[in-house]
Amino acid sequence: MANANAAAMDAAGGIGESKLMAWVRANLFSSWANTALTLVVFYVVAKAVFFFGSWGIFNAVWIGTSAECRAAKGVGACWALFPEKWRFILFATYPFDEQWRPALSSAIFIGLYFFSAMRANWNLRLPIAWIAGLGTISVLMWGGVLGLSFVPQERWGGLVLTLILSTFGLALAFPLAILLALGRRSHMPVIKSMCVVYIELIRGVPLISLLFMASVMFPLFLPEGVSIDKLLRAQIAIIMFAGAYLAEVVRGGLQALPKGQYEAADALGLSYWQATMMIVLPQALRLVIPPMVNTFIGLFKDTSLVLIIGLLDILNAAKVAVADPQWRGFGPEAYFGVSLIYFVFCFAMSKYSQRIEVELNRNKHR
Repeated sequence: MANANAAAMDAAGGIGESKLMAWVRANLFSSWANTALTLVVFYVVAKAVFFFGSWGIFNAVWIGTSAECRAAKGVGACWALFPEKWRFILFATYPFDEQWRPALSSAIFIGLYFFSAMRANWNLRLPIAWIAGLGTISVLMWGGVLGLSFVPQERWGGLVLTLILSTFGLALAFPLAILLALGRRSHMPVIKSMCVVYIELIRGVPLISLLFMASVMFPLFLPEGVSIDKLLRAQIAIIMFAGAYLAEVVRGGLQALPKGQYEAADALGLSYWQATMMIVLPQALRLVIPPMVNTFIGLFKDTSLVLIIGLLDILNAAKVAVADPQWRGFGPEAYFGVSLIYFVFCFAMSKYSQRIEVELNRNKHR
């Protein structure tokens, strides 16, 4: 019996190995050109892995001073930068003794993201959780109550600023985008023209120009004695920019929807808004999940442009950190560390969107 089981396991292993070899021959070595390209790619990858292993791990300075890093410069990475500068990179100029507040605020944001990702929470609990979470974050960041010292918005920066700009930017740009997309497809000439002008005007200029206008020109249009904080101005510019791009994504989904869906809604006697909210929009948004998430990811990274108006997000905080004369010249290490943070958030958004797309398509085909 034991011999029979061993023979079966050997046979299964042989089948698995033969399938692997067949896949390798079919996909990597199917022709001379394919073989040459495979070998070149393997060589480049091996060289990159060897270089990073030598520079970033084996010869790197993990703990030490800037002098020790300079002695190893060109041979190994200087990861000793982060024990010295990690608090400034993550929290920028927020008061040193109060930096537990932006740290806790960032943790609350991440907790809200996880809570929102669970479809079981897509009910009344979700808005309640967000209202409570954002209220707590506001108290923590501003202070002035419950014995917390007041911290003006000019001192906010680092990771929490990136999360604030991207979260509010996406949350408020999304309904704006839906209204713009519906308006662009409207049969009312005035509404349609206004939406077309807005979308094309905003999409025709870079985000950095909108931030500059929000910082310099927007205050000129306000009544005398009225001023708006530059963080709020940057947030408005980001919302306007994201809304225009998302509007075109949503419009693509509306146009891709079969005409029969609109006719079915009319046949049921539904009003325009009933048909839009219950039939048209759910299907249209499901069709454009990939490009919509692509826009989300792009906006999350574009928040680094707020440096133009003097705000320090996590990327610009890292840039300022390595401007310190003691640590000047170690920018690659700082940017690599920050890029890992960006990668974690962007990769999580990408994988979550794939999962949601699969689930929605599975329900569609039932």
